[in-house]
Amino acid sequence: MAGGASVPSDPLAAARLPALFIADLHLSAARPQTSAAFFDFLVGPARRAGSLFILGDLFEYWAGDDDAGSPFNQEVCSALRALAADGIATFFMPGNRDLLAGDGLATTTGMHLLSDPTPVRFGAQTLLLAHGDTLCTDDLSYQTYRQQVRDPVWQTGFLAQPLDMRREFIKKVRNQSETAKRGKRPDIMDVNTDAVANLLRTHGYPALIHGHTHRPGHHTYMLDGHRCERYVLADWHDHSTWLAYDHAGFSVHSHVPVTAAGEE
Repeated sequence: MAGGASVPSDPLAAARLPALFIADLHLSAARPQTSAAFFDFLVGPARRAGSLFILGDLFEYWAGDDDAGSPFNQEVCSALRALAADGIATFFMPGNRDLLAGDGLATTTGMHLLSDPTPVRFGAQTLLLAHGDTLCTDDLSYQTYRQQVRDPVWQTGFLAQPLDMRREFIKKVRNQSETAKRGKRPDIMDVNTDAVANLLRTHGYPALIHGHTHRPGHHTYMLDGHRCERYVLADWHDHSTWLAYDHAGFSVHSHVPVTAAGEE
């Protein structure tokens, strides 16, 4: 089943520090600079990590696990598989662009699929991981759309269609989405404060890490007497950017590939 695929009973048992968190790469053959940054990241900073967490929208779109056969997607999957083969525990939480990722992608890449949200514990520190779109509750039209495409019955019917038809449908939806965004107030597409508070309460006031909004930052809250932190991951363009967590705490990093730096 896509978007809510089965996972090992405790995939997070493989998670080790330092842990790196990324999201919103929107990889596609049409964005070669971002792709170059990703491949450079996988053979560089990611190789020095204990764990890598990809919190959604790794791909610009994913039409189903049979979409792994395109040359570009094969290259991405092979690079991820090589990372996992080198002992780096790699976790993937599908976002809104790659919500149809399932067991096939996990098998091809060696990644562990995560549900949204997922708590992970490192010693005394609990981190709550999410893609972030469920927190944008003011965007009512998007939430209606999200409910539809996350429905297992809808997904089964959609995945039964030929791959080319699915790609064309996704392209049409993406174009409609970009048009709709231009007519929305920016604050509507950001997280709702009450939605964040409710999520933090439900999970015992952890540190929250998410992407989706393309508004990177670090936010602190006093909630019911608890100091809570929220880290928003950056989207990618011509360089890699990630949040790291280790025994010293959180830190933000970025890296420009050598080829990109040489072209500037």
